[in-house]
Amino acid sequence: MYRNLVRRLAVPSLAAVAMLAAPASASAQATDFPNKAVRYVIPFAAGGLTDISARQVGQFLAQEWKQPVVVENKPGGNANIGAEQVARAPADGYTWLGVTLAHSANPTLFPKLSFNFQKDLVPVARIASSPMMVVVPANSPIKTLKELAEAAHKKPLNAGSSGNGTPPHLTLALFETLTKTNFTHVPYKGGAPSMNDLIGGQIDVVFSNFPESLQFVKGGKLRALAVTTRERHPLMPNVPTVAEAGFPDLIVENWTGLMMPAGTPKPIIDKTASAIGKMMEVKSVRERIIAIGFTPAPQNSADFTKYYNAEVARWGKLIKERNIQAD
Repeated sequence: MYRNLVRRLAVPSLAAVAMLAAPASASAQATDFPNKAVRYVIPFAAGGLTDISARQVGQFLAQEWKQPVVVENKPGGNANIGAEQVARAPADGYTWLGVTLAHSANPTLFPKLSFNFQKDLVPVARIASSPMMVVVPANSPIKTLKELAEAAHKKPLNAGSSGNGTPPHLTLALFETLTKTNFTHVPYKGGAPSMNDLIGGQIDVVFSNFPESLQFVKGGKLRALAVTTRERHPLMPNVPTVAEAGFPDLIVENWTGLMMPAGTPKPIIDKTASAIGKMMEVKSVRERIIAIGFTPAPQNSADFTKYYNAEVARWGKLIKERNIQAD
């Protein structure tokens, strides 16, 4: 009887030890992290906005942690190829994914993917955001966002984008919904060719990624009607926000952030998010981020997860309502 009592008492004790050991082990992992190179997968071509911002992050954290952060470009499949690689990687904190607004639309645009963004990946930190900028040719008679809506009600207008289901296309679709207009959508294979045709007058308007049209607005080749954020952008202080232009529901942030495979220990996630937050407090880093067209907007994992899930719901609803199909 005494031996049975000992056994009954011993089992819970062993379980309690295991429960106490697990958090301690995770904490030790975070203290030791990283002890080797980190792979930072960017599912876009080199030289793009997400790639440039990721290299800023990688450079800072490599100096901070004394370990390499290697940026690896894996473009293709509407940014899903690189995402799948990270979703399938070990959940040890050493494989990262650079994500944007596109990755909140992709779960709806590509319902048959072999992985699930919200189950197989975990949001770690939002880094920064960038507005969309509504631009028309410099010689266009359209000078305001309201005039754009009025013109679209009178006759069909051609609106370019960097492709079906991309942030410029989604912003256009949102504007159509808000104004009850229908533009003729002209998808291009990237933002640059849409800018070229807009400057040449082949199309009437582009709801562009801010950095893609910035130089042309500054150079006088395009006219900016509005930016889609709550505050004016420091690089374009004379361009009104969509709220100032009369369309407060047209707020669109083309954000960039970081995800890791689901199951990555929370202490590692928190350590990485904290380091990115610290990075955004450095004046020289903030200045570089702003110079490429972003606004620093760091969020920790909990806040970024809420934000990301809200973005998936928002764009999923619009995609279904407008019957938007990916290329």
